Amino acid sequence: MYARVLGVEELVRQRSLFLLGPRQTGKSTLLRQTFPEARYVDLLEANTFRELSAYPESLRQSLAPHDRLIIIDEVQKLPVLLDEAQALIDRNKALRFVFTGSSARKLKRGRANLLAGRAWFSRLHPLVSVEVSHRALDRRLTFGSLPAVFDSADPREDLKAYVGGYLQEEIRAEGLVRSIESFSRFLEVAALTNTHLLNYTSVSNDAGIPARTVREHYQMLEDTLIGFQLPPYRRALKRKPVATAKFYLFDVGVANVLMKRGEIQPGSELYGSALEHQVFLELRAYLDYRRLDRELTFWRTHAGQEIDFLVGDEIGIEVKASRRIAPADLKGLSAFCEERPLRTKMVVSTEPRERTTDEGILVLPATTFFERLWAGDLVT
Repeated sequence: MYARVLGVEELVRQRSLFLLGPRQTGKSTLLRQTFPEARYVDLLEANTFRELSAYPESLRQSLAPHDRLIIIDEVQKLPVLLDEAQALIDRNKALRFVFTGSSARKLKRGRANLLAGRAWFSRLHPLVSVEVSHRALDRRLTFGSLPAVFDSADPREDLKAYVGGYLQEEIRAEGLVRSIESFSRFLEVAALTNTHLLNYTSVSNDAGIPARTVREHYQMLEDTLIGFQLPPYRRALKRKPVATAKFYLFDVGVANVLMKRGEIQPGSELYGSALEHQVFLELRAYLDYRRLDRELTFWRTHAGQEIDFLVGDEIGIEVKASRRIAPADLKGLSAFCEERPLRTKMVVSTEPRERTTDEGILVLPATTFFERLWAGDLVT
């Protein structure tokens, strides 16, 4: 069991809550641990699903006077229950609901009742460094951070089962794609774009499916919480930036399995890519959990100058899996600052000690970066 960073108790004290996240990120475990007395409705249970799909009003009719919190698991399977929930919330302002979901697609595309301000939204990510051990970084760069996989005696087999059982079969069960075979081809090719600029035409050619379908599949990965698109920074710089987003899967281990990677060895080129991926996931989770309204982007010019991550207009972060950061590794940060100064400039690396360059750039070992990030020292 892990002490999760996301403070669901405080969120639920304020409002009802949509808690979204891919399967096996630990939503149900977190809620059962935090709210052991809550009324729990699991729509993955066949009997429960059949009863409520036939008679949605039975949710309202079966509530006891002492029920104060109702948790509905995988609400996207039966969005009609949201109408019943709204009626109950309007009648009793003290009543709280928590709706979990592993897909926002059916809620968004089906025009489900999202309760019009009566509920907040939050996302549960795979385990982050502060929830496990900062020193477990190398294991996470190979096997990722899904709780069941992280604890597994055979994490690679569990990851293969996850990819085969959920990322393919579950998507088919939800009716999200017409052909699971073409989607499987797309998913393997899309995994190769992980941490890279999106190129729909290239993926279309490699997967043998139309470019329009490729775009739809990428959107579906976002809607089912499996992937993120990182937008480019575009605000008025003399050097013309690229206008194409980068793509990141939600877990490093899942990406590795899809790309058929073995163990990620320190010092290898793959290590640098996996480290960049993990830094992105930690930044995304940190901004979500702290509920910080800060835009996360990247900057790259057509001439190849680059900053891996920008937080707002003030913080630039480069990721280099190097034991010693050289002046050439700082060119992107320096070029950006010639046109728009950054309050904080840093490089996440595998150097053994923290230091500050003569140019005022903070060089951090990766484990130190994660520690200071979650302590609130770096991004506020």
